[in-house]
Order: sequence, then structure tokens, then C-alpha cells
Amino acid sequence: MSFATTERHGTRRLKALLPPLGVAAAAGVAFAVVGLVDPNEPGHYPTCPFLEITGLYCPGCGTLRTMHALAHLDPVAALGLNPLAMAMIPFLLFWWGRWVLRSWQGRPRRTTLAHPAWLWVFIGVVMVYWVVRNLPFGAFLAP
Repeated sequence: MSFATTERHGTRRLKALLPPLGVAAAAGVAFAVVGLVDPNEPGHYPTCPFLEITGLYCPGCGTLRTMHALAHLDPVAALGLNPLAMAMIPFLLFWWGRWVLRSWQGRPRRTTLAHPAWLWVFIGVVMVYWVVRNLPFGAFLAP
């Protein structure tokens, strides 16, 4: 294998890594902004439209405050604000890592994130979480 061939492989690998690294950079910037601009203080972020209209919590309510707590190294507070968001972080990191690995190896991108049955399970979990966090006995799930 010549130097030119090795250099082309390296260039191809770097180009393939640009999308996942771009997503990581964008997520890092968003995380830094939420870490710096406190969502607990009114006026910095818009109110959740679902909460504003119905007075009920959506599955995402508390996620900005969760990320703010994580940025300030307070995982206990983050877990109390949105346990579902906290539970999703390892899965998101796994899928991102898999994307990086497949890009580095030059393997084609997968067109499906997961088997459809798992996606339906996830949708079911989100729906149950949405309902339970708005019931009296699920108040511990409210942000």
C-alpha cells in the first residue's frame, strides 16, 4: 500500500467522521449554553407550549433544567427533574458512538435506528411516562 493510498484512506475517514463530530460539537455548544444560561430563571427560554396551554407536563418538561443540573455536576437534581431524559442519555451516547465507529470503519450508515419493535416500546414508555407524571400518584415524576 502506497503513501498516497494511505493518505486517501485517512482523508476519507476524516470526511466520514465530520457528521458525527459536527453533531457532537452542536450538542456540546447547546449543553454549554444551557449550562451558562439558567433555565430556572424566567425569561431566558420560552415556556413549554403544552404546559402553557393545558397546565400538564409533557415528557420533555424539565429537560432543560436537567441538562443545566448535569452541566453543574448535579446528577441527583437532574434525575429529579426528568428521569426519562436521564435514562435516555446512555442510549443516545451508545447510538452516537456506534455512528462514529461505523463512520471510522467506512461502513455504510444504517437507515434504521433500531428494530421497529423497540421503537414502539420506546413510544409506549414515553406515553405511559407522560400520563403518569400528570397523575397524583406520579407527582414524583413532575419537574
